[in-house]
Amino acid sequence: MSESQDRSPLKLPLTKPSILIRKAQRQLLLFSEGRLVRTYHIGLGLSPTGDKVRQGDRRTPEGEFYIFTRNDKSAFYLSLGISYPNIAHADRGLRDGLITRAQHEAILRALRAKKTPPQNTRLGGDIYIHGNGAQSDWTWGCAALENSDMLELFKAVTVGTPVTIEP
Repeated sequence: MSESQDRSPLKLPLTKPSILIRKAQRQLLLFSEGRLVRTYHIGLGLSPTGDKVRQGDRRTPEGEFYIFTRNDKSAFYLSLGISYPNIAHADRGLRDGLITRAQHEAILRALRAKKTPPQNTRLGGDIYIHGNGAQSDWTWGCAALENSDMLELFKAVTVGTPVTIEP
């Protein structure tokens, strides 16, 4: 059961919304102007421990991101795109030979412009906050919520909302 179901409706719009995901606790915390307004239970990737390194590792990335898209036609009810890979992932990918210098530069350009970073490099992509259930770790690296929680979150956040993902 969701931790948010016994609470009154969120007062929208939120002021300067932000999201903190605590992987170890399986929690997504929603803030309005730095004040906690909701805590949701989440499911993670099939390999939930550790930072995302490459496509197919089924890990949920860690670090600082932003919401780059809102998808109301998601195969997973509703979804919010997370701006993975970030600069740290791109730098490590370049150093480790997973991406080319051109791919690295394309990622940095997209991040500086607050756009969608390339999603099809060997670093992986398509990391979302989405619905379809939070009872287990079943995703390929996303954070999954119960659909009722996802609907509330979807209504509360906009493109550009900061997202921090902690171990």
